[in-house]
Amino acid sequence: MPGVNHLTYKMKGDNERSDDVTLVGYAKSEDDTKAARDERLSNPDIRAYWEKYGRENIDNLAAPDGSASEGYTNNAFNTPETDTYRCNNNNDNDDVPPNPAFDPDRRNGNYGIPVSECSDSGSGSSWAEDTVRRCCSKKVLYKRIPVLNLFENYRKDMIPSDLVAGITVGMSMVPQAIAYASVAGLPAKYGLYSSFLACFIYVIFGSCKNSAIGPTAIQAILIRENIHDKGPSFAILLCFLTGFVQLIMGALQLGFLVDFISGPVSAGFTSAAAIVIAMTQVKDLLGLNFSATKFTEVWVELSKNYQNISIGDAVLGFSCIIILFVLRKIKDVQFGSDCAKKTSFQRSMSRLLWFLSTARSILVVLTCGTIAFIYEECLKTGPPFKLSSNSTEPGLPNVMFPPFSATVDNQTYNFFNMTSTLGSGIIIVPLLSLLENISLAKVFSEGKPVDATQELIALGACNLLGSFVGSMPMSGGLSRGAINHASGAKSTVGSIYAGTIVIVSLLFLTPYFPYIPKAALAAVIISAVIFMIEFQVVKPMWRTKKIDLLPAAATFLCCLLIRLEVGILVGVTMNVLFLLYGSARPSVSVDKFKSEWGYEYIVITPDRSLAFPSVEYVRNVVSKAGVKQGYSSIPIVIDSRHVTGADFTVARGIKSLIEDFVQRNQLILFYNLKPSVVDIFRAVRPSEFHHCQTEHQLHNFLKDIMSHFERKKRKAETCSRIRLDVSNENKSPSCLIFRKKEKLSKKEFGYMPHFLKNDQLRYVAEFN
Repeated sequence: MPGVNHLTYKMKGDNERSDDVTLVGYAKSEDDTKAARDERLSNPDIRAYWEKYGRENIDNLAAPDGSASEGYTNNAFNTPETDTYRCNNNNDNDDVPPNPAFDPDRRNGNYGIPVSECSDSGSGSSWAEDTVRRCCSKKVLYKRIPVLNLFENYRKDMIPSDLVAGITVGMSMVPQAIAYASVAGLPAKYGLYSSFLACFIYVIFGSCKNSAIGPTAIQAILIRENIHDKGPSFAILLCFLTGFVQLIMGALQLGFLVDFISGPVSAGFTSAAAIVIAMTQVKDLLGLNFSATKFTEVWVELSKNYQNISIGDAVLGFSCIIILFVLRKIKDVQFGSDCAKKTSFQRSMSRLLWFLSTARSILVVLTCGTIAFIYEECLKTGPPFKLSSNSTEPGLPNVMFPPFSATVDNQTYNFFNMTSTLGSGIIIVPLLSLLENISLAKVFSEGKPVDATQELIALGACNLLGSFVGSMPMSGGLSRGAINHASGAKSTVGSIYAGTIVIVSLLFLTPYFPYIPKAALAAVIISAVIFMIEFQVVKPMWRTKKIDLLPAAATFLCCLLIRLEVGILVGVTMNVLFLLYGSARPSVSVDKFKSEWGYEYIVITPDRSLAFPSVEYVRNVVSKAGVKQGYSSIPIVIDSRHVTGADFTVARGIKSLIEDFVQRNQLILFYNLKPSVVDIFRAVRPSEFHHCQTEHQLHNFLKDIMSHFERKKRKAETCSRIRLDVSNENKSPSCLIFRKKEKLSKKEFGYMPHFLKNDQLRYVAEFN
């Protein structure tokens, strides 16, 4: 095959971008002649690359006669390493392009290049300097501050789509923020405080164009469970600590932790949280007064207070739920069968219905608020339903440090007392915030990878800085993300318009918040979270892997009956136990084969790599198969195609397995074993260790071994015959001739019966 120069590329420390490849140089083949290189240099791109690194050295790459030059054997790599010339791979076939700019005095056509061009680890500078230089590179800055990339690529035609999406999301965010503040047990203003600054921060650090950061139902119920009705100060501190923990996790690239929360666990948690949230709103929906927040407590209180249900609140609440469900569905109404043939009226009606469906929450809240205002201010009779009692001063919040101490019910809490009260929420809330946002990003990623580390940084910045304006913990809401996606958002710029809508609400609409009926807010929350109950995942789990229903059910029940954090912990623990059990009990297939030469052998195949918890189990399976199915004589072949690694415990277990087979004179052979694993097994020095790589080697080895066993079998039969002859005192010449032809060795003679070895007959000596 003719020699070919290959462009040599290298990946540089970025597993999340497939285009992060750096050209290192050319790899030289053995017969890299001048003629072949001249042909390749006719390519303009390759020629330009070589021209860049010194035209005068191109002709020195081969001898004048066209043969490979001795000077082209990578002398630069084999010279003593210095701070200027260094490379990791000293390989004669890995030459690099000459670069006289690095050392003008060298003219042999083999120039080293700086380590920054060919290696990340051979730099003469300190590790800290290299780290700072890499972190401050343009690539890293553009990756960790995506707004820089947005500035370069943003186009004018993207403005209308982002504007429509941002306004629509903002209109839905305002009523949601007020409602979720109620779920968290906080005044309405804290929901709005959580909804404007994060929108602007996410534009700078966020990587998902459909994510709209703000309060969510799950975050609200987690806040309520972890602040234990201690008030806004604890919620704001929890927001600060959530952001701090997320930034630390982002710096340490711990976004992979959410991968340990499996789909069944996530479905069980989300469904239980939706039911818990809906149950906390039942009292407002029915106009009742009690303080229960847990699922079972709510049912107990309902059984005690059902006679106090307010007809006005119940009628308004259920009417709002029905209207919200109808508005949710009207966007699916089609005007005209073919989009291309629709009239302008039909297209306008479709857009109107879509807008009514998308803005349904704010329309219901505004309508109910207007009715309450008429009752209060015009009719002066008071509405027949309960109103929100919290009045909010208009204006933006003051910027101040989060509260590191608080006084609640005449009891003063310092920072340590507050963190102790928050407890596991300091870890659970950041993780679930990330999980919620990553789930949203994956739904609308359109097949693109999601950078969990970048989302951690973005969420951390939103929560940390949001705590300075009185925010509670937040994340990306799936409903708002769906609105963003349906509105055709082109970038994260739409969040700016959504944040502006919230600011306008804080400046001009806060005096009217007390007129919002509690039943209307409860209806908004219930109609939103009811669709979070994931009934649809049960049937696919049953069809695919029924055991996945166990962690899903355990998570659901524990979240519903105990606490959300406990449910998540139980579900993750069950999944980890399943993983450990699978690692400790791999599936091992045992098959018997017969070769074309007539001998039988057993192939045993573990379905995964061996680890220390599984080695004893595999050893027992192989031993039993060797005894029961192999009759302690048939060769055993271990197909190790899935064994990619091993540790000391595995190697010691394999050694014991080999010794078991050696003791009963049964062959055990390892097939398809990786060279690295071969070295590990050899390191424990088993008495015998047979292995091969190809099927041809396997059959040849088994053929030779079986031939050897046949010879030993015939010799053993000879020994038995001698024993029979001696016992019968048969000293016939034919027997002596047969024994002489077998030529038993001294070792085999030592295996002969004791009485025979002590016999003084003359033919016994013939075997020594």
